Amino acid sequence: MSLLDLRADPIDLTAALVDIPSVSHDERAIADAVEAALREQTSGFEVIRNGNAVLARTNRGLPSRVLLAGHLDTVPIADNVPSRRTNDERGDLLHGCGTADMKSGDAVFLHLAATVTDLAHDLTLVFYDCEEIEAQYNGLGRIENELPDWLQADVAILGEPTAGLIEAGCQGTLRVRLTAAGVRAHSARSWLGDNAIHKLAPVLERLAAYEARSVDIDGCVYREGLSAVRISGGVAGNVVPDAAQLDVNFRFAPDRSVEGAIAHVREVFDPSALGGLELGLEVTDSSPGALPGLSDPAAAALIGAAGGHYRAKYGWTDVSRFSALGIPAVNYGPGDPNLAHKRDEHVAVHQVTEVTRVLRGYLSA
Repeated sequence: MSLLDLRADPIDLTAALVDIPSVSHDERAIADAVEAALREQTSGFEVIRNGNAVLARTNRGLPSRVLLAGHLDTVPIADNVPSRRTNDERGDLLHGCGTADMKSGDAVFLHLAATVTDLAHDLTLVFYDCEEIEAQYNGLGRIENELPDWLQADVAILGEPTAGLIEAGCQGTLRVRLTAAGVRAHSARSWLGDNAIHKLAPVLERLAAYEARSVDIDGCVYREGLSAVRISGGVAGNVVPDAAQLDVNFRFAPDRSVEGAIAHVREVFDPSALGGLELGLEVTDSSPGALPGLSDPAAAALIGAAGGHYRAKYGWTDVSRFSALGIPAVNYGPGDPNLAHKRDEHVAVHQVTEVTRVLRGYLSA
C-alpha cells in the first residue's frame, strides 16, 4: 500500500512528500513511495524506475506531448522535517524542507496524473534525483544518456518554485578564475617585491564599471551580470604576496552560447582594457542558458492557460537541458524561490491550489 494518496488535496500531498526525508543521494524511500503510488493510483501510464528516478507516461496517440519534470531531492534538513502548517498574518503556509523547492511542484504533478482523465496531450512525468548537488550526479542527465526517448516532448514544464508565475527559459552561467602573478618579498622592504593582490585593482575597477546588457527575447527581458564572487591571495602578515586569484561569475542571456559568453569575458579582461595587465584566465564551470521558446504553439497554449502572464527566469535550471534538446521549456510551480534552502522554507498554500487549477485546465481536453 502506498504511503501517498495522489487524489488527496495537493497541499496534503505536499506535506506527505516533505515528511519523507530525501536529501540528495538518499532518495530511495521517496522514489519507492512515488513509484508505488503511480503504479497503484493512475490508469494508462507506463511506469519505470531508473536508479532513484521514477518515470511515467501515457501513449494515447494524442497530437502533442507535455513533459512534467521535478526533482525529488532536497538540501540537508535543518530541523524542518516533519512539515507543519500555520495560519497567521503571513497567510496560510505549509513549512518544511522542500515545501518550495520543490515538493509542492511534485505534488501538483502527481495529483494531476491521478485525477485528469480527459487529457488533451499525452503526458510524461519525470521525478529525478540529485538535482541539488554537483551536475555530474544529476538524475536528469543520467536519464538523458540512458533513456533519451523518455525526454521527447512538445513542451516541458519544470516545477521549480516561481511563486505561481511562468518563468521562461533561463540564464546561462559561467565562472572564470583570473590569476595575477607578482614577486614575493618581506613587507618591510615592499619595494623589492611586486604585490599580486594590488594587481587585481584594475580588474575590480573594471567590474565595478561594467554595464550589464539587457535582452528582450519573446517578451522576456534577461538582464546579464558580471560579478566578483571570491578573491584569494596572501602568504603571511609580513609577506608581499606573489600570487592572487579572483573568481568571476557571468550570468548571461540565453541568446549567447557558452562559447560566446567566454569570448565576451575574455574581451572584458583583455590586457588592452586593463592598462596592459596580463592575467591568467581559466574557465572553471559553465552551463548554457535556455531560450524561452514561447512562440511554439504548445508553449503559447500554456501561457494562455496561465492568463497570459510570464517573465524571464533569472538563474539556471534544468530547463537548459530541454532547450538543448530543442524542446520549449518553462519553470512553473508554487513556492517563492527566495525561500528555497532556508531553515524556515515554506509555501503559500493558495499557490499550490492555483498552479493545480491552471495546469488542470491546460492538460484537460
